[in-house]
Amino acid sequence: MLSLLRFTNKGIFCPQGNFYIDPWQPVDYAVITHGHGDHARWGSKHYLAHDASRPVLQTRLGMDISIDTMPYGETKTIGNVKVSLHPAGHIIGSSQIRLEHNGFVSVVSGDYKTADDGISTPFEIVKCNEFVTESTFGLPIYNWLDQQQIFDNIKNWIHRNQANQRTSIFIAYSLGKAQRLMKGLEGVAEIFVHSSIARLNKAIEEAGTDLPLTHTWNTEVPRSDVQDNIVILPPSLLGSNMIKKIPNGAVAICSGWMQVRGNRRWQSVDAGFAVSDHADWSGLLQTVKATGAEKVFVTHGYTATFAKYLNEMGIAAEEVATQYGNDEETEVVVSANQGEEDAL
Repeated sequence: MLSLLRFTNKGIFCPQGNFYIDPWQPVDYAVITHGHGDHARWGSKHYLAHDASRPVLQTRLGMDISIDTMPYGETKTIGNVKVSLHPAGHIIGSSQIRLEHNGFVSVVSGDYKTADDGISTPFEIVKCNEFVTESTFGLPIYNWLDQQQIFDNIKNWIHRNQANQRTSIFIAYSLGKAQRLMKGLEGVAEIFVHSSIARLNKAIEEAGTDLPLTHTWNTEVPRSDVQDNIVILPPSLLGSNMIKKIPNGAVAICSGWMQVRGNRRWQSVDAGFAVSDHADWSGLLQTVKATGAEKVFVTHGYTATFAKYLNEMGIAAEEVATQYGNDEETEVVVSANQGEEDAL
């Protein structure tokens, strides 16, 4: 079967267009699905991404990077390939990369989420001949509650904390999860965020997305200001001395891993909420089937399980080794177990 994709030691390569998608080594031309560090890396000569990703990539990779951007649905010809971006629903600006050459269509989805989180552009099904899917939560045990129920549970926890004069501390990745929490908890209490989150909030607002009012938190902020309110911190600070300086803090981890492990795995926290910016099991299956792809490449996550299941369904699927996967979900695991101190 014809393919527009080659899986190389630098990343996913499109030979007909002579460019890479989310390369993990420097290349001449990199098309980027979204701004998380495992998909957008420093060093390439030129980048192409969605309009909303420009300030995020500049904040993370440097203001002097060479970058072009375009909106969803617009087509750009690179070499002999028509390239367009389509909503992935993962975080603000996240895109599926659609490639077309001689009537053959390939889609590299990056990371994606099929449920509308109220802040990212909702996921869009893109019909194709071959499809590259993640499988971060590619097991049947992972099925998310709907957005409303998730945030009802979180708000109830905050209200219980307030009744006991406790400050609600959320561990959430600086790009994507933090903004989703901010939006969902707007008006419940004053929201304080770590400087790494504040920096990315500024970039996201520069791209035209309105975010709730927040205050930047550090250890110099008076204890009385944060008492009974909300503090959002990156995973690297989990278990750190900084958290201990927040008055009467109750700590909650927000991650898809909480669906199963919750407080049983990390006794140092008070709660766990299964808030994920990745598709769950049913979302992955529904997406793959809806694309109509004759061939599916399964990357980062439960690749063996998910690829085997697809093959048993009659959909040709193959595992592909990549360097993706070290984003907000895995960072929570790493930080909880090893105490990593990198706030980004």
